[in-house]
Amino acid sequence: MHHAQTAPVDYAALARDIKSWGRALGFQQVGIADTELGEHETSLLNWLTAGRHGEMHYMEKHGTRRTRPAELVPGTLRVISVRMDYLPGSAAPADAVLHNPELGMISRYALGRDYHKIVRTRLQKLADQISMRVGPFGYRAFTDSAPVLEKALAEKAGLGWIGKHTNLIDRNTGSWFFLGELYTDLPLPVDPPASNHCGTCQACIDICPTQAIFAPYQLDARRCISYLTIELRGSIPVELRTLIGNRIYGCDDCQMVCPWNKFAQPTAEPDFAPRHGLDATKLIELFAWSDEEFLKKTEGSAIRRIGYECWLRNISVALGNAPRSNAVTVSLRTRADHPSALVREHVAWALAQL
Repeated sequence: MHHAQTAPVDYAALARDIKSWGRALGFQQVGIADTELGEHETSLLNWLTAGRHGEMHYMEKHGTRRTRPAELVPGTLRVISVRMDYLPGSAAPADAVLHNPELGMISRYALGRDYHKIVRTRLQKLADQISMRVGPFGYRAFTDSAPVLEKALAEKAGLGWIGKHTNLIDRNTGSWFFLGELYTDLPLPVDPPASNHCGTCQACIDICPTQAIFAPYQLDARRCISYLTIELRGSIPVELRTLIGNRIYGCDDCQMVCPWNKFAQPTAEPDFAPRHGLDATKLIELFAWSDEEFLKKTEGSAIRRIGYECWLRNISVALGNAPRSNAVTVSLRTRADHPSALVREHVAWALAQL
């Protein structure tokens, strides 16, 4: 990657500008890190060797490109890491939804518009502003979209520390935020990494419904409800079904219980406001959606990527965990002969529960 400019660039001033441009674009924080992820590479390889990633084969197929940014994008010297808060202020309180077994609990991040597009578009605008200042430069924008070790890079860039639940936590705002990255060949000054403030707290470990956080900073995805309801495409292990409760897309328990989230501020992004009442809808109503309705009501939403079959699979489990009622039984029976074997199996389990 070569730079066409002749005047020397003041990289310290540029780094300050990048941070203020980023904030103006709706990122709550911007930090800069180098690309050295040695320790994280060891942890990742151990995690993969232990098979804790389950069926997320994309985690292993990129070799070391995930932990060596310059192998993914040659010429990368720095990573500009950004944070965008997503907690929707207008949503029904998560606690209330979780404790009402008639409702479907959907992870707060997925209630509004798919964040991938929003974060990526803003990162592109940030790159455009940088090139207006320094001329063409090498970069690539990512948000949860490539073999990128997002949380480790964000921690290095000073955006927060990786908590015992393996999510990133910022001491001023908690953890309800998305991350994005700009890999760049600009030799910008780096920020000091964030320090860890979990202390002796292990609220997230104690609350996890399936004990997926089997030790501090250690997550077995195969037991995690987010993995089971979003990443897993096959049958949900029978022994974990009753533990899923009414969580039909993701799980926020470890974030809801984290004391640092007392400081969380609702997002100012209208795009993250709940759509179609998905913050608190009755399971029976969601289960009645046709394939067409599912596609229509999840348009522009992260939920769409699990597909209609897994949507029905997840809701079947939640209905099986709901209090017995005639309405629930009738609802489940409407799908007892569904063309999908996956759906039929989970419906049969739910009816047997009732």
